[in-house]
Amino acid sequence: MLNKQQVMALLKSIIDPTLNKTLLETNGVREIQADKTSDHVRLKIAIGKINSPEERKIEEEIINKLKRVGFVSVAIHFEQFSAEELAKLQANKNEPSSLLDGYLNTKFISIASGKGGVGKSTVTVNIAVALARLGKRVGIVDADIYGFSVPDMMGITERPTLKGNRIIPVEAHGVQIISMGFFVEDNEPVIWRGPRLGKMLRSFFVEVDWGDLDYLLLDLPPGTGDMALSVHQMIPSSKEIIVTTPHPTAAFVASRAGKMALDTNHEVIGVVENMAYFESQLTGEKEYVFGQGGGEALTKELNTPLLAQIPLSQPSPYPNQHGSVYPEAHPIGQIYQDIAEYLLTVEF
Repeated sequence: MLNKQQVMALLKSIIDPTLNKTLLETNGVREIQADKTSDHVRLKIAIGKINSPEERKIEEEIINKLKRVGFVSVAIHFEQFSAEELAKLQANKNEPSSLLDGYLNTKFISIASGKGGVGKSTVTVNIAVALARLGKRVGIVDADIYGFSVPDMMGITERPTLKGNRIIPVEAHGVQIISMGFFVEDNEPVIWRGPRLGKMLRSFFVEVDWGDLDYLLLDLPPGTGDMALSVHQMIPSSKEIIVTTPHPTAAFVASRAGKMALDTNHEVIGVVENMAYFESQLTGEKEYVFGQGGGEALTKELNTPLLAQIPLSQPSPYPNQHGSVYPEAHPIGQIYQDIAEYLLTVEF
């Protein structure tokens, strides 16, 4: 069962309709009584208007979220903010409620996985490049703070520049990129705690001069731990692609990432099965090195389409050519173009 911190991570994105702010922004979660040994949870929630349709809507959303993760009994005591608290909250009511509210025409696509090492970042950069080839203005936020890899995959050696007090992202392959990798020296590990990481990630959204983007892709931390939960809560509601390998265990783990996306108001729009098989250049025979069926099982679990089964391959036949971007003429490059063309049809 979830602990108090994990319960809070699920609750803080819920919106109080009276104030048009999340429970995190209003500091509305006053008390959580939950522990890992119990299937019961008791909550004290402060809202803008009690005994109202808005209260019933919040109550229903909280109960649904918590029962979905295994709680049998959910008891909620609602209280109304004091007049002083309401005045302060309503004074800021017209301020943006989301990090990226100013990006009205930008479509957000998050790329997630249940575990590391399944090719999530490779999928991110290649989808981004494929969208750029279709004439779209595209950016990537490398939100995998501990496991940043996008700059290396894109073959980038330069750093972002400043224009006034705004950060100018680095551009490669027609895509703008911002990453923690630009702000550490010599591939040093990031040994930071949550608040400092949150501040850095927030700056990626609000201090970077992205210009007018059509799509912003977010390479999320793998798994369902605190960092992944925090990023899901921080970013706007987005469409999400889950990356897995064909191995049944990998798909089983990936399903948790998909369910976390749904619990944090994101919509899963497809699954990419990476490393689906190895095809011999000599015989054309396919070898299913990591098993079969994981991607299809995951689509049934999440009720979403299988966007692609991507084989094992190198982007370039030349070992000294740096980066992980597949040329458009490469067979795998064509698979990514197909994904990008599908994304153009998705309603945001």
